[in-house]
Amino acid sequence: VVSRHFEPPRCGSRCIQRTSWTRRRLEMPRHNNIIPNVHCHKDWQSRVKTWFNQPARKKRRRDARAAKAKAISPRPVKGMLRPIVHGSTIRYNMKTKLGRGFTLDELKAAGISAKLAPTIGIAVDHRRTNKSEESLKLNVDRLLEYKSKLVIFPRRSSKPKKGDSPVEELKKVVQMSEEVMPIKGSKQDVEYVTLDDEAKSVKAYAKLRLERMNARMTGVRKKRAEEEEKEATEKAKLG
Repeated sequence: VVSRHFEPPRCGSRCIQRTSWTRRRLEMPRHNNIIPNVHCHKDWQSRVKTWFNQPARKKRRRDARAAKAKAISPRPVKGMLRPIVHGSTIRYNMKTKLGRGFTLDELKAAGISAKLAPTIGIAVDHRRTNKSEESLKLNVDRLLEYKSKLVIFPRRSSKPKKGDSPVEELKKVVQMSEEVMPIKGSKQDVEYVTLDDEAKSVKAYAKLRLERMNARMTGVRKKRAEEEEKEATEKAKLG
């Protein structure tokens, strides 16, 4: 057995037994690789990044948030009311989130003009459109609920206008620090059933494949039927 730490014989000659391990160590590396040229002395102590200003920045951000809340008071700290929308791709379209703003159709159904909406804390997005009755009804109900809870301050306390809230309600107002009407997650109950022989006999995968094929062949079959009908009409005319 040859040890990895091979020692040459003490005979005075310079002959060294070449083992397979020593030959591998003396050979050049295979393939066209880069020549190893490692720089280990980089003097990293002179380029150390420090964050001694982190506590001061934390305090500065906190003071800025407090100043902003004071400046926009009594409006909500988190901003305007946002609609509930779905994601844009098949990966996220089953999840709901807060969108940019309400559509013009949603505002019209709720009885709010597009110019008045931003002044009473409702975000407007003139580019988004409603593609289903469910989303339209959901956001219209959201707007109506917001209107029922809305407290409008007069521009001049000495000259209140029509639509402004009474003085008694204004005294009870507390600035909101959380999101305006956040999305409430609903947990659906799972119902377990016992499969009978009829349910087990249904071939769901084969049925899905068949329906996909029918949907794919709709245009071809329609065109074929029109051509056959046209040929039959021409034959009837020739008689």
